[in-house]
Amino acid sequence: MAAYPVRIDDSASQGAPPDPLDHPEFYEGIVTRRIAAHLLDALLILLLIGGLGFALIVLGVLTFGLLWIPLVFLGIAIPLAYDTLQVGGRRAATIGMRAFGLEVRSWTGGHPLRPQALLRAVLFWGMSYYTAAVMMWLLLGVALFNRRRRCLHDYFSGTLVIRCRKLMVLEPRSG
Repeated sequence: MAAYPVRIDDSASQGAPPDPLDHPEFYEGIVTRRIAAHLLDALLILLLIGGLGFALIVLGVLTFGLLWIPLVFLGIAIPLAYDTLQVGGRRAATIGMRAFGLEVRSWTGGHPLRPQALLRAVLFWGMSYYTAAVMMWLLLGVALFNRRRRCLHDYFSGTLVIRCRKLMVLEPRSG
């Protein structure tokens, strides 16, 4: 049984991602949903960094600066952990993705494993925020020019973002 929904007579595509021509409902509005999901995730990550950062600053003052060293790594570790643990977890989506009806799949249709989710997170956060804002638009711009709306980090990590099957009804296609 394939992880992706396929027609019974379409045995050649078992295990392959849903084709945008056969199942456009998986890709409709993906780019705008991904942007909105990312903005929500970025806000949540900023709140996490702010809360933990404030605690480390206070503890750093009390320890005469010894706990300020982890503060440097907080801005790197929190986005990576946030993304990796959620995408590599049971729901295969961050909180922002779930809010906008998205989920991440490996290219073969299953949920991404933690190493694959970590690679995806490193590529996304590394290429977008830690290089330049221009790189973020390059990552997303690639999605405008392919049928499955895959971003650059999706290609490199072997993942695909689709609309969540739980939130949409698939109607059988005549054919």
